[in-house]
Amino acid sequence: MKKFTQFLKNKKATRARPWQKLYPKGAEKNINTAPYENLLDMFDAAVAAHPDRAAYINMGQTLTFRKLEERSRAFAAYLQNELKLEKGDRVALMMPNILQYPIALFGALRAGMVVVNVNPLYTPRELEHQLKDSGAKAIVVVSNFAQTVEKVVFNTDVQHVILTRMGDQLSFGKRTLVNFVVKYVKKLVPKYKLPHAVSFREVLAVGKYRQYIRPQVNSDDLAFLQYTGGTTGVAKGAMLTHGNLVANVQQAKWLAQIAFGKNNKERIAVIALPMYHVFALTVNALLFVEMGITGLLITNPRDIDGFIKDLKKYPVIAITGVNTLFNALLNNENFKDVDFSQLRFTVGGGMAVQRSVAKRWFELTGVPITEGYGMTECSPLISACVDPSAEHTGSIGVPMPNTDIKIIKEDGKEAKIGEAGELWIKGPQVMQGYWNRPEESEKVLNDGWVASGDVVVMDKDYSLRIVDRKKDLIIVSGFNVYPNEIEDVVMLNLKVMEVAAIGIPHPVSGEQIKVCVVRKDQKLTADELRKHCRKHLTGYKVPKLIEFYDELPKSNVGKILRRVVREQELAKLSQANSDESASINAK
Repeated sequence: MKKFTQFLKNKKATRARPWQKLYPKGAEKNINTAPYENLLDMFDAAVAAHPDRAAYINMGQTLTFRKLEERSRAFAAYLQNELKLEKGDRVALMMPNILQYPIALFGALRAGMVVVNVNPLYTPRELEHQLKDSGAKAIVVVSNFAQTVEKVVFNTDVQHVILTRMGDQLSFGKRTLVNFVVKYVKKLVPKYKLPHAVSFREVLAVGKYRQYIRPQVNSDDLAFLQYTGGTTGVAKGAMLTHGNLVANVQQAKWLAQIAFGKNNKERIAVIALPMYHVFALTVNALLFVEMGITGLLITNPRDIDGFIKDLKKYPVIAITGVNTLFNALLNNENFKDVDFSQLRFTVGGGMAVQRSVAKRWFELTGVPITEGYGMTECSPLISACVDPSAEHTGSIGVPMPNTDIKIIKEDGKEAKIGEAGELWIKGPQVMQGYWNRPEESEKVLNDGWVASGDVVVMDKDYSLRIVDRKKDLIIVSGFNVYPNEIEDVVMLNLKVMEVAAIGIPHPVSGEQIKVCVVRKDQKLTADELRKHCRKHLTGYKVPKLIEFYDELPKSNVGKILRRVVREQELAKLSQANSDESASINAK
């Protein structure tokens, strides 16, 4: 009777999913999102299926699935035996894309710990907040950022610091060279003092001889406290369970198999986005392991020349990235010399992919950019364009299998086809809530539904299109203007490198549109750009203010931070008004 009641409950929770008509022929409409009880089972299955296949490549060094299993087991045993950490304790990881990251990631998970991913570029204030909020008892940090840890660690609950150097998992000769260059030539390791820290290499050496005890982990046990970017306020820890991540990996796998097919040949895919970011965590780190795909780790994706050298060495089948990364690659002369014959899949996420970038990418590589959409609170994948061969249209596609959506207008009613409203999501990938923030959880969660904060429209063909973030909306004389649309048009001008569109207060119109532009061609003038915009935009959408920047502030994954741009512009405006008032008073 209990099972039947649960069946009815699930049946009732499932809404009509007309977008499934867009799923490719032969693709399942509903999938098994729980083939494993937890991420440990998923990892074990992957290792058993292809132990001698390369799991990761970094700086020319290969780490096989067998070695990944051995070293992550040693890491887990050390946490259990030497540090005496227990199931559910928090372990923070503060590293870029180096081999130590997946070893520590799977090691912590296999010990039953909760992983707290930390952006290595955090300021001491940001790091202290995250360590305090999560209650992390241990942190693994690369020496480049040890100085930041030193400044705050004694104000937190962290009892153990595990320290690694950039090249510590490379072969002896290469390890010695990389660590020397990083510290003494490039001088990327500021002085620090962490006298009680233990080295990562020692952890593995000792853990290798300690007994590993596999914990009992259920699907509803926490796997990650994944902190939001904090671009709209204080960063909050989304509670993501083993079940959430297993489900989202299966949803991502469903999409990947459409592009790759179900063959089990050895394949290499680029991991340029940092794996501590939720997009790369699920769609790269976890998915690629589950599918037996080799991840080519790019430690510093901002070094475009070095990135392209790696691309020339390996026949990659997939690249995931954000618009700014694709744009930077396309603007490098050497990128055209890369062999794209094996490339099958390019995925864009994290921010809107601009039409001009997508067009140039397709012309050069022959592979369209498949745009996806997600949020930390959904592990993160929610929707994607399910035809990898389709031309980029700006759509974020359709919801993944086993995912329900609704679009809620400002009056609280559900939107019809073609009407804009806030996207709400329900599915097995939705978080449990925000850690230690019940009031914040109640604001976004309602009976299993999570409010995205994004304004979307569902087209007649049932595909979704993001209009914009609710909080980024610009209102000009009562008309809603969405920055994405303005930025998309500005980027059609080939003399533009990057752009951020924001609203600036105005006494008559309420707000006026300002675009902050990084030029590709220094001859571009504001008047020329404004004329360009008039060709594509109605009058009230044409930017009244245009300013040229040397660079725009970005997040850790290269997403342009409109909020920061707007804060900077408002500060300049406030200062200008203050100076004007002072001048008038002086007269």
